[in-house]
Amino acid sequence: MSKIIYFIFFIFLSSLCTAQNTYDIAVLKYNGGGDWYANPTALKNLIKFTNKNIGTNIKEKYKTVEASDPDVFNYPFIHMTGHGNVIFDNQEAENLRRYLIAGGFIHIDDNYGMDIYIRSQLKKVFPELDLVELPKNHKIFNQSFEFKNGLPKIHEHNGNPAQALAIIHDGRIVCLYTFESDLSDGWEDKEVHNDSYETRQKALKMGSNIIEYIFKGDN
Repeated sequence: MSKIIYFIFFIFLSSLCTAQNTYDIAVLKYNGGGDWYANPTALKNLIKFTNKNIGTNIKEKYKTVEASDPDVFNYPFIHMTGHGNVIFDNQEAENLRRYLIAGGFIHIDDNYGMDIYIRSQLKKVFPELDLVELPKNHKIFNQSFEFKNGLPKIHEHNGNPAQALAIIHDGRIVCLYTFESDLSDGWEDKEVHNDSYETRQKALKMGSNIIEYIFKGDN
């Protein structure tokens, strides 16, 4: 993709931050056998929450996009989750890299079981970059909602601390990987996991912070 197209895509993403625009976000469908379709009510609820609380204008019916699809460039925000194996072939890894460098963003939420697979696949996308943990005072935890202790822990998993891990390219977060947190479980309809109101609110507020941080261009 040429530098001109990269620039046009950057301008397109920037324009989406204005209130009069309505825009789409998407869930990433991937290969390898993992359940990319997990948490079907999660993104719907997060969209409703952000539209109501921080003034976004996201279409409530989110899209599905594949890693190799040129349409990936239509979405400023892509969400990815699941419990199992993930495989990006060379074409998919290159397309994701171009998308992210051009101004796109992907949030990956380990639903429990994805971790051992996704780390190696991210190395295909950015072999020169490592995941780094964001400090508790990072701006992403201090948007409309404040999280003094960093990423909230929604489900126990292995009982380890929740971590917000990022791939940073040219000073900009292009990928946020939330590990040992399970944010997207907290976004689901209440009856799915029977999480308390307080737990679900924490998850939705943190998800809202992620969207606000990316769309405001705080990188």
